[in-house]
Amino acid sequence: MKKILSFAATAGMLVSAPAFAHPKLVNATPAANATVKSTGSIELQFNEKLVPAFSGADVVMTGMPGTPNHGRMKMGAKSSVSKDGKTLLIVLAKPLPRGDYRVNWRVVADDTHRITGTHTFKVR
Repeated sequence: MKKILSFAATAGMLVSAPAFAHPKLVNATPAANATVKSTGSIELQFNEKLVPAFSGADVVMTGMPGTPNHGRMKMGAKSSVSKDGKTLLIVLAKPLPRGDYRVNWRVVADDTHRITGTHTFKVR
């Protein structure tokens, strides 16, 4: 009986469990921490296909030139998942004025785990 249990334990260690990966941000336009001219859209590319119903983003202005005490201001934007399934497209209601911006994103892939993150850039 001990031999059977020992064999079962050894066999269990040799069989690897499936790796559960989570979507990771692999590229963005504008790039992270970049300074760009005004833009009307943002693209976040991930390494896995996203579930559109549970993926999205908000764009927040975190600073405005010449206004040191500028409060955070949510910008009008709509997000959707592209046809390739791996890109989160954020279309702004109007081009962004000069300022500092943070994109708060949330995505879900096939593993059903919600992953969140931020992405920052500046418009000059």
